[in-house]
Amino acid sequence: MNIVGQDKILLEGLANQDNNAIESIYKLNFQTIQHLILNNKGNPEDAADVFQEAMIVLYEKSIHPEFVLNCQIKTYLYSVCRRIWLKKLEKQKRISIQTDEFDQVISIEEDIKEHEQSNIRFKTMENALSKIGEPCKGLLEAFYINKKQMQEIAIIFNYTNADNAKTQKYKCLNRLKKLFFAEYKNL
Repeated sequence: MNIVGQDKILLEGLANQDNNAIESIYKLNFQTIQHLILNNKGNPEDAADVFQEAMIVLYEKSIHPEFVLNCQIKTYLYSVCRRIWLKKLEKQKRISIQTDEFDQVISIEEDIKEHEQSNIRFKTMENALSKIGEPCKGLLEAFYINKKQMQEIAIIFNYTNADNAKTQKYKCLNRLKKLFFAEYKNL
């Protein structure tokens, strides 16, 4: 699979040191890498350092005309960052793995496949959420994303009380699940 579209433009921009391309790659990928590092004994500074190192690796690859990226940029960066982070953990004695054992510990192909499956599920959920309509979309976002309490949600959406808001949230969640699984099983 060769890269197309936005990834190709971003990779060319990176090779040409285009600030917009670099910023786009950062915005599209850093949060995932930060999540990886924070969930594996790291801190925000570690995430920034690891991501920067991976960007350098990608840049150095991108300037060579013979370089062919056979996956999405986010998949490539994720794999590179994971390797860099494991090496750093081993060096800091936070984990005990010989660097030549990485392939036994982490199958890059499995990691890439898992990451891509996660992206597919996320996109499918985004699509389902966009199809659910209002007020369900707003209610679910208020509860799950904005962490609002049921009493606040009742006021915002003009429900008579928190129990009615909770009932409506339950109905909306069931509709979202139906939309998600109807689309997901067709993938």
